[in-house]
Amino acid sequence: MSSPFKRPVVLVGTAAAALAVVGAIAFAVITSRPDETPAPTPAPPPATAVVTPAEAAAPFDFWSETPYASVELTLPPALKPYPDLHARLFAAGVRDLRQFTEGSQSDRTEAGGDMGLGAYEKTIEYDTPVETGKLFSLARTVYEYTGGAHGLSSYSAILWDKASKQQMTAAQLFRPGADLSVLDTALCAALNAEKEKRNPGVEPLTLGTVEGEIWSCPTAAGMPFVLAAGSTPGKAGGLTFLIGPYLVGSYAEGSFWVNVPQSAFRALIAPAYADEFAGEPTPLPEEDGQ
Repeated sequence: MSSPFKRPVVLVGTAAAALAVVGAIAFAVITSRPDETPAPTPAPPPATAVVTPAEAAAPFDFWSETPYASVELTLPPALKPYPDLHARLFAAGVRDLRQFTEGSQSDRTEAGGDMGLGAYEKTIEYDTPVETGKLFSLARTVYEYTGGAHGLSSYSAILWDKASKQQMTAAQLFRPGADLSVLDTALCAALNAEKEKRNPGVEPLTLGTVEGEIWSCPTAAGMPFVLAAGSTPGKAGGLTFLIGPYLVGSYAEGSFWVNVPQSAFRALIAPAYADEFAGEPTPLPEEDGQ
């Protein structure tokens, strides 16, 4: 026999459901008045600019100081359009300086103390940027002091092909198998002119080894060079050779940065880069190569 209380329970549940539907309709009518404008859909957030690892990881300077060594790296803002090169130079510079710092500490440890020595010092600076349509170059100056009367500067160069995003060797700027003797002669002449300017009456250097002479003119292939800023916009006026102390004279004579005009070696340039040179080189600032 069925329980007399089951049906009323079902009826109450049905009534409650009906009242819920009516309430929902009433709420919809009240909250959707025709004279009210629906809230606008929020605009999507702006797209985040893509930052490559090279751009994100390469500052323009690095500095560190310990009781054993003081080191610093400086890169120019001219590297901004070349994040791959920027990142590469920064990473290599920091690695070099950290190794120098570790070596400085090892020197003291192996010697059994600091021997009263001050901190060693090393700086790496990239500067003198020159750019043409296809090429970009930088001079790299490294100053290092590890005790003694004075520190020593040395130079190297960066030559960058903008289209391929690759660093070039010096030889790639010239025709394959090109005879650079003409460039050697032009470099020797420019170097002797600078030596005469600094020390009038000085004995000129010659190409090749001369008996009894300590120094001679270096070959172009043996010296680093960068593009020389030129009188024609967007073109290199020649090459600037970077010659460090002791290479062509005493330490007191300093370094020599000398320009060789493009007219002296234009026939040697590889066809792909021949149009990157024109005009005359701009005179170098007095402090360069001093």
